Amino acid sequence: MTGFRDLRHNHDFTVLWVGQTVSELGTRVSMFVFPLVTYAVTGSALLAGIAGGLELLGTAIALLPGGLLADRVHRRRVMRGAAGLGVLLYASLVVAGVLGALTVPHLFVVGVLTGMCAGVFAPAEMSAVRAVVPREQLPTALSQQQARQHVAGLVGGPLGGALYSVTRWFPFLFDALTFAVSWVMLGRIRTDLAPAARPDDADDADAVRRRARDDVAEGFRFQWSRPFFRTMMAWGMCSNLVINALFTAATVRLIQAGFAPWSIGLVETAAGVCGVLGALAAPRIIQRTPTGVLTVVVAWSFVPLLVPLVFWNNPAVVMLSLSTGVFLNPAGNAGIGSYKMSITPPEIVGRVQATGQFLSWSTMPLAPVLGGALLAVLGGPAAMAALVVLCALVALIPTLSRTVRSVPRPSEWAQATTDEAPAVELAVA
Repeated sequence: MTGFRDLRHNHDFTVLWVGQTVSELGTRVSMFVFPLVTYAVTGSALLAGIAGGLELLGTAIALLPGGLLADRVHRRRVMRGAAGLGVLLYASLVVAGVLGALTVPHLFVVGVLTGMCAGVFAPAEMSAVRAVVPREQLPTALSQQQARQHVAGLVGGPLGGALYSVTRWFPFLFDALTFAVSWVMLGRIRTDLAPAARPDDADDADAVRRRARDDVAEGFRFQWSRPFFRTMMAWGMCSNLVINALFTAATVRLIQAGFAPWSIGLVETAAGVCGVLGALAAPRIIQRTPTGVLTVVVAWSFVPLLVPLVFWNNPAVVMLSLSTGVFLNPAGNAGIGSYKMSITPPEIVGRVQATGQFLSWSTMPLAPVLGGALLAVLGGPAAMAALVVLCALVALIPTLSRTVRSVPRPSEWAQATTDEAPAVELAVA
């Protein structure tokens, strides 16, 4: 907790974090309510399911352009522009709700566009964190962001349900207000968030001739040319696929067995609580453990915990296994994420963050398909056994990489950054 106390003295990070904590809570409320409103309007489970995924679709679409903007436009303007557009979009749903004119096309358009706002906002926010937080406090800063996400996920559903019970459009009013709070808080940031100057930006004519496609490709080239970043890209894509398939398969298997919905819901609640606790413990874990070792441990953490699911299909067993596995995730995400930020040149940090997140998310839509297919083809126990094997194979990706294993503690990152060129080019062992 010492790291969290230290960051309280960082005015700009506190302002950024508070604003986005409020905004993220509003977003989770809306994501929970979109399917409910759509089903109430149409009676279609299919359309309700589509509504639930539109925000994520919009985010994925906008991530790469968002990374480009974060490295080319003043970050505060980008973030305030996205927050201001969020206010207008959700206000439009409030007006439609008050007038009794809420329609599915309107809901779908707002879902996609607010997701695009999030996709534009995220790389600019990460670039801003890099600018306002000293290198040694990056792990704590990203741990706080992990805590924010888990708290919003834990509270967003119940709060959304309570607001929805008042009237259909009330959750959208709440989200519009949270975007407004974010817009106001962003205006209080004192640090200059202008993008770092590039050597080729000195000549305006050359800068004008640079094409956006080449700028976006630079983020990919930077990561692909370095074994460390290549390994993390591959691991992120495979890990998101398998872990999300695991959660899907475990949940569907409980539904097939006829367990009460409230008992199945406790699995997600327990995972959220463990995620919050893990985020609180993350700074201490990160500071005391070499980041490479921590990454490998996190990669393997789910493997032994999944073994009981092969033999028992019970909410209590699933809750214990999955929530325990979630506990280390915030430390792993914050540790390796802050190291990646610390060794990325400031002038391309937005694009590198955006491309990494885009690739990691690219496999997530396939996760429910994989989990459901394994259950349908193999049955419950065999599907869980297959997922255990897949988790072990995915864990080998960072384990076999010398560039990952050799990442030191945060206190030694400065030296690692000085030696970055030879260190990053080490081959996979």
